[in-house]
Amino acid sequence: MRRTSLAFLLASSVALPAAAQNLTMGAGAPATSLDPHFFNAAPNSSVAAHIFSRLVERDAQVRPQPGLAESWRPISETVWEFKLRPGVKWHDGRDFTADDVVFTFERAPNVPNSPGGFGGFLRMVSRVEVVDPLTLRIHTRAPHPLLPVDLSYVFIISRHAGQGASTEDYNSGRAAIGTGPYRLRSNTPGERVDFERNDAYYGGREPWARATYRVIANDSARTAALIAGDVDLIDQVPSSDLERLRRETRVALHQIQGLRMIYLQADFTRTANVPGVTDNAGQPLPANPFLDVRVRRALSIGVNREALAERVMEGTAAPSGQWLPPGVYSYNPDVPPPAFDPDGARRLLAEAGYPQGFRVVLTTPNDRYPNDARTAQAVAQMWTRIGVRTEIQALPWTSFSARAARQEFGIRLAGWGSSTGEASYAAINIIGTYNREQRRGASNSGRYSNPAMDALVDRATATLDDEARERVLHEVIKMAMDDQAVVPLFHLINTWATRRGVAYEARMDESTRAMAARAAQ
Repeated sequence: MRRTSLAFLLASSVALPAAAQNLTMGAGAPATSLDPHFFNAAPNSSVAAHIFSRLVERDAQVRPQPGLAESWRPISETVWEFKLRPGVKWHDGRDFTADDVVFTFERAPNVPNSPGGFGGFLRMVSRVEVVDPLTLRIHTRAPHPLLPVDLSYVFIISRHAGQGASTEDYNSGRAAIGTGPYRLRSNTPGERVDFERNDAYYGGREPWARATYRVIANDSARTAALIAGDVDLIDQVPSSDLERLRRETRVALHQIQGLRMIYLQADFTRTANVPGVTDNAGQPLPANPFLDVRVRRALSIGVNREALAERVMEGTAAPSGQWLPPGVYSYNPDVPPPAFDPDGARRLLAEAGYPQGFRVVLTTPNDRYPNDARTAQAVAQMWTRIGVRTEIQALPWTSFSARAARQEFGIRLAGWGSSTGEASYAAINIIGTYNREQRRGASNSGRYSNPAMDALVDRATATLDDEARERVLHEVIKMAMDDQAVVPLFHLINTWATRRGVAYEARMDESTRAMAARAAQ
């Protein structure tokens, strides 16, 4: 369901009255930091996109577009040349140059205490050659046709503001000096971020003089704020409110097929004493059950994905058996959603040595994804019926994300948006073997490892021919799903709601940003 609101396309030339030049966005999840390299999570990137720019930007369908780089081209199999946009100024008035890109590439993979960073996007970069202040040549370790796509995820920071700056310096605003369409006015962590327009923005002056990213984690409160006129738009529209909002004449809905998979990820770091995993008497198990692929497959086929999509998500999701939705490059049509088979799940558990099952705690965020805690609760009920007695631990996103990065959970519900629109992004970042030096597995909190799959991914990302690369990526998907590296549940349909008078360009990457909003006729 790829569609862009016609109202948005007609709105760009509509003049705004003075009283309507401020925009307030009601967001369902907070950014955990203003450091644009701290955590590769959608809320963080949404906020950062107001302040910072990237060499390559992405449109609403995640297609690469010129950003700080006006153009790019391969000049050999392992060298790309990027021509930078002249005349770009940092918010403090200093010139943007190639040296800032060099500094960014040095810092982005090495942010202390990052729960899931950006190293995976730079893993193939061997060195950066500065030809002149506006020309870069990026050398890669092997042929890498996806380099422009990778770079569309790395926000560029300035050397003069970022040298020696910590994550806290960005959170406080001291180092949060970008080239983006808005300047930072203030940041109240977990509550709101306020921006003011950057009139010198290279991409053109935005219509909103001020914009606010206001966190309203409670679904009902978010909808109520929109209807009351306290906010101009909301994201993560609660599925239970969709029918009501469709009938509401003061509100418009904007939807697009999303790239985010909601999935389950088990702990692979321990051989025993897995957090929250015991026998039925509450005693620790002698071995980690998740290391047995039969257990992982049992948990997968023990989930009724159709019921989750239809009842829990109320039609705002589609069942999935892999990390890409149909219609996207490298989606493998031979890997469908697993059929619900509770009897088969019990047989697999018995074969694995658990005829009576066991007990687990499934941890989930309760304010990050649409219906996240409700989804986990439904999965818990399904697993309990196959003999895996499941309790739910629901946590706020800020706590959940930090603890997940420390491998504190036995099994967890999470989300991943493959916003590159192809399979290698997830294969490198969430199921690739964790290796800081190779910049692989940055968001692999479960620490799953499959060297054979890693080798296939490396082969795919070095394959220049699109059709040949897609065939290898199909192999990657099948191998990972045969081994049940993660348990995909469904893909989201992204929905925003706006008050009458505001149009919004729905984005496949879920990004909530003032730049996608315009006055509607």
